[in-house]
Amino acid sequence: MLTATACADLRATCGAADYTVDGVIAAIGTEAHRALGRNSTVPAERALAGRDDPLATMITLFLLQLPVERGAVITAFPGLVDTMIDSGLLGSADGSVRALLDLRPYATDEAGPYWVVSDLTPGMDTVITPIRPDYVLGVSSASTTLAQLTVRRPIGRALDLGTGCGVQTLHLDGHADQVIATDLNPRALELARLTLLINDVEAELRPGDLLQPVAGERFDLIISNPPYVMAPPTTAGRRLTYREGDRSADGLVEELVRAAPTHLTEGGICQILANWAHPAVGSETWADRLAGWVDGCDAHVVQREVLDPGEYVELWLADAGQSGKPGYRSAYADWLDYLAALDITGIGMGWITLRRTDATPEVTVEEWPHPIEQPIGPAIATRLDHVGTLRELPDSELLGRHWVVAADVGEESLADPGGADPRHIVLRQERGFRRAVEADTALAGVVGACDGELPLGRIVDAVATVLEIDSIDLRAELMPRLRDLIRDDFLR
Repeated sequence: MLTATACADLRATCGAADYTVDGVIAAIGTEAHRALGRNSTVPAERALAGRDDPLATMITLFLLQLPVERGAVITAFPGLVDTMIDSGLLGSADGSVRALLDLRPYATDEAGPYWVVSDLTPGMDTVITPIRPDYVLGVSSASTTLAQLTVRRPIGRALDLGTGCGVQTLHLDGHADQVIATDLNPRALELARLTLLINDVEAELRPGDLLQPVAGERFDLIISNPPYVMAPPTTAGRRLTYREGDRSADGLVEELVRAAPTHLTEGGICQILANWAHPAVGSETWADRLAGWVDGCDAHVVQREVLDPGEYVELWLADAGQSGKPGYRSAYADWLDYLAALDITGIGMGWITLRRTDATPEVTVEEWPHPIEQPIGPAIATRLDHVGTLRELPDSELLGRHWVVAADVGEESLADPGGADPRHIVLRQERGFRRAVEADTALAGVVGACDGELPLGRIVDAVATVLEIDSIDLRAELMPRLRDLIRDDFLR
């Protein structure tokens, strides 16, 4: 592997060539950049036609995965080529050089540029390539999703569980005093080490399964994109470590959720990307199952998508490069048999947020497939704050406080032509989860009057007078709904 000195030189060389996210887009254009996201290289290759400058060489080597004449590579990486070849980052044959690992620019709105080391992206230009069992995935839609939902606040200790190529640790370095990154795959830790060295980021790397490497330790934040894919045990010899564990069904996710509280400080947060099983109709619901895993933590489970077994199997067989191969049909059938034997009729996909508390926890399990603001982490953090506030305040104190409608909340109404009153009222957020809440006349009237001038109790009483109903009854009816609006950041 590359030394720290060589990694520092590589970082400086990539930066000098503007081998960054913005630099790549400027070089090939947004359309070609989007095509690369679909694993199509032709538009980018056309955009770089006739260029042999260092940036073009780096893009061609690593992003297009094409061979480059050795002299051009020496020009792009002066004094580094032999070291990069000896380390296995590059390979050389017949006067040309190819990338053997991916070195990809990465950035966030808050920090960067970064460079991430991983295995090469398989399936470029529809060429199906085998994936080694210890394959190390690079920056993916899953990793960016986890990065966007992570709560970013200054903390002491953070754990990146299942670090892979180390991309989450780059994010954690910006707001955690100490970061520990673990992985079951030794090869992942080696590539994560390169990622951290190239970016001059410090973290402690530990091998091991799930929380075993940090036994007895506690963290202010745990994040994980674990191997949650529910694959049949018949694939044990061919398991892809980055996505498939050795537990049955969603047992790995359940184990992590149950164990996480003992590794969290008071108020510490754990955020997990996950898949979970939908059991057969008539048995325990998926929501009840997941709620039953939680103990000692506030929990917010968000299901973003549901796939039937066939859709699920097709997704992951294609991800593994099995499409079009001779064993595809038998692998498909074996996987369906495995899910059917477990009475799994669907698979949910989403995320789980836990926050340790010694108080009576609030557990919310919901389906929310609608568009949301990204990053969603700030909205998740705000929701956790409101859950804590609401737990401490009785209705009497909430009614005595002054509330205002959040600036991003609007009201939509639908009325019959000529009608005196709307027959449908919706309160809608433009930010965060972008929730829409149906409101009756009473709730809409109370929310609409929350401008900070009057305490909530007086507003409810005034609306009761206008509607000619008992104010005590209206308070009892509206308080649970007003608490939901406060928790979900409609009212502040």
